[in-house]
Amino acid sequence: MAESSRITARDGVRADARRNRERLLVAARAVFAEHGIDAPMATVARRAGVGVATLYRHFPTRDALVRGAFAQQMETCARALTEALAAPDPWQGFQHLVETVCALQREERGFPAAFVAAFPETASEHARSRQRAERDFTTLVRRAQASGALRADFHPSDLAVVLLAHCGLATALPDDGAASQRLVAYLLQSFRTDPANKPLPPPAALTLRSLPIATDSPQGQRPSRA
Repeated sequence: MAESSRITARDGVRADARRNRERLLVAARAVFAEHGIDAPMATVARRAGVGVATLYRHFPTRDALVRGAFAQQMETCARALTEALAAPDPWQGFQHLVETVCALQREERGFPAAFVAAFPETASEHARSRQRAERDFTTLVRRAQASGALRADFHPSDLAVVLLAHCGLATALPDDGAASQRLVAYLLQSFRTDPANKPLPPPAALTLRSLPIATDSPQGQRPSRA
């Protein structure tokens, strides 16, 4: 009985450690998106609700934390693609993927570009991951087209067009989730073979006068790794 209690206690410690690590990675992604990857480590710890000592116990250096946060983002993207391919309805899988990737793009802002700039040695690995994703996405597109839901002239490269367009919106209006959701809904409806009757999300609180003339994004700059 005592041995069982010790095992439970050790498992509890490991579970707490795993939860703290996940909280730190989620917090790091948010902080890096808002302030760049040179943001203070203490800011990440505060966002995660843990002490700085706990952060350094899991991630002894800034590089380790940045790499871990980026890996978690890539895992999220890969999981979304896996779920899309496994969906019984190919169109639902396609829609889920586009919505998920655009939501990540809005949340992460320029973090991926900043990561690759700061860690150029990871560029080849990142390129291989993208190649695998492109192959899987092409499979998803063909399934959705074969089901009759996705228009026949949709090309897998159109996803890059979607992401570039959405990136511009997310960069100019980083806090306007309504504008992002409405754009994605418009695009998804335009990809369907038949017109969709599903109502769009509520419009954004925008006017032509409120459009930003220019945006400055520090994320594209090579950050300090001190």
